[in-house]
Amino acid sequence: MADGRGPKLALLELTAEEREALRGLARRPKTAQALAVRARIVLACAEGLSNSEVSRQLGVSLPTVGKWRRRFVADRVDGLRDEPRPGAPRKIGDAQVEAVITKTVEELPANQDSHWSTRSMANAVGLSQTAVSRI
Repeated sequence: MADGRGPKLALLELTAEEREALRGLARRPKTAQALAVRARIVLACAEGLSNSEVSRQLGVSLPTVGKWRRRFVADRVDGLRDEPRPGAPRKIGDAQVEAVITKTVEELPANQDSHWSTRSMANAVGLSQTAVSRI
């Protein structure tokens, strides 16, 4: 479907396992939405669409489509995951963040308050008030 303009796109062919993995990432509600968009980009590229067609169809920028197409061709599904960021490693893991959010949404404080304060949540989950505020 390429219109002949622009650079030659890297050939993007998927195995059956990769296609299923990408569809799963794109559909699962628990998938981080950035990862879901990346999976949709690769699936659309694998259908033979040009980067500009994928960009228009999914509402993402052209450089974004190019980046994730290249990363997938180079590193396959693992290339769609976030790379480590510079700086000190995080001290609060994803499991702790999820625990705070789940507790906030699904439970009421023990002291009959109508909602959690950052201090009461910090005491309940064993984190500092500042950490809970950032979450």
